[in-house]
Amino acid sequence: MTSILELKEERIKKLEKLKEKGYNPFVAHSDRNISVKDYLTDFENLKTVILAGRVMSSRGQGNLIFFDIFDGSSEFNEESKVQAIIKNPESEEKVFDFYKEFVDIGDFVEVEGETFLSKTGQKSILVKNIKILTKSLLPLPDKYHGLQDEELKMRYRYLDILTNNDLRELFFKKAKFWKVIREFLTAKNMLEVETPTIETTTGGAEARPFKTYHNDFDMEVYMRICVGELWQKRLMAAGYAGTFEIGRAYRNEGSSPEHLQEFTNCEFYLPYADYRDGMKLVKDLYIKIANEVFGKTKFEMKGFTFDLADEWIEINYAEEIKKQTDLDIWQVGDEEIKDKLKELQVKYDGESRERLLDTLWKYCRKNIAGPAFLVNPPLLVAPLAKPNPDGKTAQMFQPILAGSEIGRGYSELNNPILQKENFEKQKQLLEKGDEEAMMPDWDFVEMLEHGMPPTCGFGFGDRLFSFLAGLPLRETVMFPLVKTKN
Repeated sequence: MTSILELKEERIKKLEKLKEKGYNPFVAHSDRNISVKDYLTDFENLKTVILAGRVMSSRGQGNLIFFDIFDGSSEFNEESKVQAIIKNPESEEKVFDFYKEFVDIGDFVEVEGETFLSKTGQKSILVKNIKILTKSLLPLPDKYHGLQDEELKMRYRYLDILTNNDLRELFFKKAKFWKVIREFLTAKNMLEVETPTIETTTGGAEARPFKTYHNDFDMEVYMRICVGELWQKRLMAAGYAGTFEIGRAYRNEGSSPEHLQEFTNCEFYLPYADYRDGMKLVKDLYIKIANEVFGKTKFEMKGFTFDLADEWIEINYAEEIKKQTDLDIWQVGDEEIKDKLKELQVKYDGESRERLLDTLWKYCRKNIAGPAFLVNPPLLVAPLAKPNPDGKTAQMFQPILAGSEIGRGYSELNNPILQKENFEKQKQLLEKGDEEAMMPDWDFVEMLEHGMPPTCGFGFGDRLFSFLAGLPLRETVMFPLVKTKN
């Protein structure tokens, strides 16, 4: 069996021979006058065309050569590539000989020829002239088996996307996912904005940040852990009728099927609205995404079946924990929660009450099919949310699907006195070693002192797409992080 190194050496020889004969194997321009997609769509009205693309497969039979050209102008499937045919004597002998001597699968070529319907009814082109645009030095993965090793798939993502029809289609869907969201929120009179990705404090969420250094300002800074929550709230004070941002966030935490260190999220903020207004808007948005991107509202995953078009039930935080664990979180102490977690064989990180409650809730959440909204969590786990009239629970909501949290929203806290108190509590947690506690942002408190209208905020993103696609989050990222080669 010929090794990759031997194949590369053979192609380098072809490359050198091309240059000797006066051909440029890496041209800067193509005379292409139609895309593959348009060629296939308008085939009946065409005669002579110039196509360009990558050679995806090639086969010969006597005086015939068949090869498929793909240019990325549409999804990669049997209907988005053109069969090119070199046929003696209809094609000139020099074209036949050139292809046999120089062209390999993986090369980018330009072909000029006539529209041609093969005996099997396939839309084809009878090649009159051919030119190499880019000579490939390494072969493509095997047509039928592709890349099998999972880590190699991620390292050579461009090859996996090129040769895997389902994966290529996935990223068309993901682009549509963000397009639908953008159009939905824009139609609600929300302004798309951009907020800083480098911050002096990582407000807006609870997570361990990535640290870096700003040489010009001579100070330590952080990559943001949310998509501009505290900045967009400033824009509510600035008088906008609603804002949203779709962007990257970074969390220096462990990986799981639902978590990555770098991901894309969307956050929106709507003034003069509360969390219940947000729940209605989010339900409508999720149903729209499901219908327009996936063509359905009913999904099966992780042993659950749910339909986004069904009624979304409300799950009360404390009542659900009591129902599943027999613990009344308003009555028990930290040690009793630890004992229950040990009994349930659930590991927990950190011993603050906030971490213990969050771990207990996540255990319970895994048993909820949804669609549902979690409501009324303790204020302790939602330091940016308004309190309910009971003074101990927060006006927060989380969509729950198949046992997972797929977004989070609040009636945003706009009382500067309470916000300062909450930040003080988070500061104490940080000082005790809780690396996921929220960093105080005192400038944000000052903004609240100037006044911010009642506002509903909500964040969600990549995880929702991966969930509805039925895939781990990493597999739905175009270029996930991989370790460097040894």
